[in-house]
Order: sequence, then C-alpha cells, then structure tokens
Amino acid sequence: MVRKLNLNLASGDNIFSSQETRDAEKREAEQTEWLEDLPISLIDDHPDHPYGIRMDADMLGTIESVKEHGVLVRALVRPKADGRYEMLAGYRRRFASLETGRTMLPCIVSVKTDDEATIVMVDSNAQRSVILPSEKAKAYKIKLPAMDRQGERTDLTLSGIPTKLEKGARTADLVGKPFGDKKDTVYQYIALNDLISALLEMVDNKILGVKDKPKMGLYPAAELAELSEEAQGWVLDAITMNDCTPSHAQAIRMRDDFKAGKLTEDSILSIMQEEKPNQVEQFKLPREKLSRFFPEGTPAEKIEATIIKALELLERQQKRIREKNNRDRG
Repeated sequence: MVRKLNLNLASGDNIFSSQETRDAEKREAEQTEWLEDLPISLIDDHPDHPYGIRMDADMLGTIESVKEHGVLVRALVRPKADGRYEMLAGYRRRFASLETGRTMLPCIVSVKTDDEATIVMVDSNAQRSVILPSEKAKAYKIKLPAMDRQGERTDLTLSGIPTKLEKGARTADLVGKPFGDKKDTVYQYIALNDLISALLEMVDNKILGVKDKPKMGLYPAAELAELSEEAQGWVLDAITMNDCTPSHAQAIRMRDDFKAGKLTEDSILSIMQEEKPNQVEQFKLPREKLSRFFPEGTPAEKIEATIIKALELLERQQKRIREKNNRDRG
C-alpha cells in the first residue's frame, strides 16, 4: 500500500525567501504612509485646490529659505492610480523649489480617500498669514460637504479637533474652527462663490489693500451674492459711478428689494447715493472735466496730489501778490 505524504511545501516563489523578507513585503503592501523624495514633475495639483501663490514677502522668504537650507518640512501628497501623485500640502514649498532650480521634493506620501484629501488640503493652509476671502470661499465650499460625508470622523483634519463631534455641534462650526470662523461666517464665505468676479475682487482687495481699487467687506458682499448676475452688474455700475461700495445696511436693502421683485437699476443708484452713517463728505470732480489736464489712465491718487500741489502754488502766488500790493501802497 502506497502512503501519500502531505509535506505542505512552500510555493516556488517563497522557497528561497526568508520569513523576515516575507513579513517586510507584507508590511509594505499594507503601508498607508511613508517618506519619499519625489520628482516634482510627477506631482499634480489637487483639482479643487483653492489657494493661490502670491509673490509677497512670505513667499520671498520661503524661496530664500529653500535656496539656503532646502525644504525643511516635507510636503504631503497622495498616490494616484496612474502612478503619479496629487499635492495636498506644500504648494509654496514646491514653487520655491522650482524657483531655486530643484527637481526633487521631500514628501510624505499618504493614502487617502477623496474626502480625506480635501479636508487635509484645506486645513493645511489655515496658518497662512494672508488668506483671501475668495480662497476661503472656495475652501469652505468643498470642505463642508466632505466633512458631512465623513460623519463623526473629525480626526482627518489637521486642527486638533476631537475624534467625536461634541453633542449638538454643527459641521459648519468645525469647518471654520482651524481658521477661527464660526458657522455663520463660514456660510457667508461660501455665499461669495455666487458673486461676479469684479465684486469678488473688491472683497479680496479689503485684505490686499491695492490703492485706487474699491474695497468691500464680507457682510455686504454676502448679501449682494443673493442677487442675480444682472442685478450684481447694476451694483457694479453704481459703485463705479459713485466711487464707493455699499454699506451692509444698503446691501440688505438691495437684497430685500430683489427678493420682493422691486430692485431696479435706478433703485440701486438711489440707495447708493444716500449718505451713509458717519460718512465723510467728499468733493468730487467729474473725470471728463479733468481729461484735458491728465492722460487717460492716470491714478486718482496722482490726480489728487497734482491738484493739491497746484492749489498750494496758487496760494503762494496770491500771497506774494498781496504782499507786493501792500508794499506799493505803503
């Protein structure tokens, strides 16, 4: 009688590999995060990345630091199915690396779902010294639904929020917490996504402070965002004609009139021409009357300075004439 021996031999692939090697391969297959220096050419932008890169003092400082010391804090990326990577945090470091001629970027490669990637990407920029309202508007718009889908998992953010929602807490409160914004402010920023670009630029300019460009606060802008694009265009024309932006109270009146179907181009002009509380009276000269003295496109600040100098010169001339007349009579 022939007995079969059940030797339970290892497969051919594993005959010459040690248990230590097999364990290492298993850990690598299950690995969800690791350190790696990656070619910058393999790293793509996140499709909804809301933050821009401005060549401001902070950016210049980052470039100088990378030039002298290299990238000291690794960027955060996630692997893509096509073998490339998607940037979550480190856009400024990547830009600085390219500016200094570097081709590799030290990274943390982390496997994340789409919602996890969105939340981390938004929160990783919370410590920027300057975040424009338009950037927050886009960031909150994509982060709020991502957090809603995550349910009670708030451990995915970089903001130190507890792993469970406090009883009765609202998702919008958690969305704005890394940035210091309450839920009502979060919704106001999200509303800015419905502003026409020219009005949204005015809200950004409240932060940037570019001279000779109109500035508008968050509160009136959020009210105007409820108007149609056509009505917002009327507001833009009124701002240009009156050389000022609406107050919060004026914006609320426009919003209420729009909802009631009573808002017209003329009513917007009428509201804008009303004197605002504590408004300093301004003396204005139509540009067409000044066009013969100043080339087209001359900034208002330069026009004002030139007029003031001309009036000072006229004042000195008149003083000399009076003094001469007094001497002649004496």
